[in-house]
Amino acid sequence: MIRALLVALLCTFLALPAAAQDTTAPETDRSATGGAQTLDDIMRRQEGLPVAPRGDADIEDTAAGMANQLGTLGGASDSEVWRALRYGHDTVEVSAGGDVARVLMQDGGMKWWQYREGPMSRFGAYLLLGTIGALALFFLLRGRVPLDEPETGRTVTRFKAFERFSHWMLAGSFIILGLSGLLVKYGRDYVAPLIGKEANAMLLTGAKYAHNNLAWPFMLALICIFFLWVWHNIPNRTDITWIAQFGGIVGKKHPPAKKFNAGQKIIFWSVILLGGSISISGLSLLFPYELPLFAKTFTVLNDIGITALFGMDPLPVELAPQEEMQLAATWHALVGFVLMAIIVAHIYIGSVGMEGAFAAMGTGEVDEAWAHQHHSLWLEEVQAKQAEAPEPGAATPAE
Repeated sequence: MIRALLVALLCTFLALPAAAQDTTAPETDRSATGGAQTLDDIMRRQEGLPVAPRGDADIEDTAAGMANQLGTLGGASDSEVWRALRYGHDTVEVSAGGDVARVLMQDGGMKWWQYREGPMSRFGAYLLLGTIGALALFFLLRGRVPLDEPETGRTVTRFKAFERFSHWMLAGSFIILGLSGLLVKYGRDYVAPLIGKEANAMLLTGAKYAHNNLAWPFMLALICIFFLWVWHNIPNRTDITWIAQFGGIVGKKHPPAKKFNAGQKIIFWSVILLGGSISISGLSLLFPYELPLFAKTFTVLNDIGITALFGMDPLPVELAPQEEMQLAATWHALVGFVLMAIIVAHIYIGSVGMEGAFAAMGTGEVDEAWAHQHHSLWLEEVQAKQAEAPEPGAATPAE
């Protein structure tokens, strides 16, 4: 009798695990939870057992409950809802704005951030540091470009007061814009460890206000510079000789040039074109909803066949405001790095790179020996006009 009872108990214990491993999903009543998962569902999922499926009818029936803040989520969990919003599989409906307005979460921000913190940050630093290093090496090998002849003591007006004012307003604003942009880009990684996060945050706040407000005098000066000097920067035949001799580095004599030589013309058009592009992209960043930039640009490129010429797919022409800002910020930074490298070379030539060059923008007066060496054709034009002008106090012919 006792032996039979022990056998029965043993059979019962062996049958319990088998029953627990039933792979058939149970019929679960979710009416009390509005279609959401129950405690039994959670326990079965933790044990690796199948859970009763949730039908579309259940989800649709609980839509009202999802809209209620105190109600249940219904047939979808938080993670499923956010995943649908992130990858555009949601059922959002809008009354205006088209498909772009349906985008509630834009996944491109992560790609933009990775590019900004990776290749753009790295190669931007390489460009600036490489330019400074190359100029330092050139200075060690070539030295400062001296005057070939002694100064005459006679000066000629190179730039008038308003020209110098416009130049220095452009230069000063751009230097602060460049430095503040670099602080925003590299401050967290390289400045904060030196001065602390709080001090770096205050510095970046000031840099943001300086960057946003000094953009206006920069753009104003850019317009002034364009109208002041555009006629002097139209390419001509003398530029070919200047480029062939690399501004006097190749050969014994300095090539002739008018008011601006070929090198200065390259600087001028770089500043006008790149500075204008930076200004437009900056305005797009300041007013992203009023001034979308890239959707219109991509439309033009697609229409004229640029993408097809290079075997590319058509560029997107419907961009959310977030995408517009990401593209504008990327373009703004890339063009800024290039223009900063060009301006660094310009500063070098106008300061330590060439004897007597700073006086042109310092006082506006240059010695005739300097003008003859670097801008001989321009000096001849100035002297011819002076010869034609009447002497001060000279009597005018009677009528």
